[in-house]
Amino acid sequence: MTAAIILQVLLFGIALSMDAFAVAVTDGLIYKDINKKKAIFIACVFGLMQALMPLIGYWIIAAIELAIGEFAGRHAIEITCTVVVWIAFALLLFIGSKMGYEGIKGVKHPEQRKPKLFSAKEVLLYGVITSIDALAVGFSLHAGNISSDSTIWLHVSIILVCTFIISLLGVLLGNFFNRLLKGKYEIANIIGGVILIALAIWVVTSHYLGI
Repeated sequence: MTAAIILQVLLFGIALSMDAFAVAVTDGLIYKDINKKKAIFIACVFGLMQALMPLIGYWIIAAIELAIGEFAGRHAIEITCTVVVWIAFALLLFIGSKMGYEGIKGVKHPEQRKPKLFSAKEVLLYGVITSIDALAVGFSLHAGNISSDSTIWLHVSIILVCTFIISLLGVLLGNFFNRLLKGKYEIANIIGGVILIALAIWVVTSHYLGI
């Protein structure tokens, strides 16, 4: 393994962390009761999910190529990448729209507004949704011979550490803005919804533009 390959995987890790960072900011923004343990939990979930998905993607393509051959496997990669991207888009768009709607509803009916409390199940759901498009990175690691069975675990570890650190910073930043809003929960929901919708658009745009 060369330094160039390690650098490439490090860049993969940072790129994947940007999606997780956006959602981590959203979590820090919308949850009123964030503390150090919960912030670390969120960062761990995003780090593990963003590391797990490329590993799964790597194994999927290895199995496909073993079953139907390398040429057909590469064609399957293109199709699967597109499907994965649109699934991520749909889920992020749905959650972002729902969050934004709840925020707008809170503006119109302030007497009904309630602070949003931390939910481990919701964080896990966000972690899965945010990391779905990372399957494509696993495809790239295998198809481009960037990784091998002996080095994939090192690459996954790099992605995990990058995502954990950046996600933790995202939660803390979101929580900082939460405090600045001083209890305006509906505004936090609207901002969080806009972030997720923008992320959904970015996921599709970056796929087709090759960013």
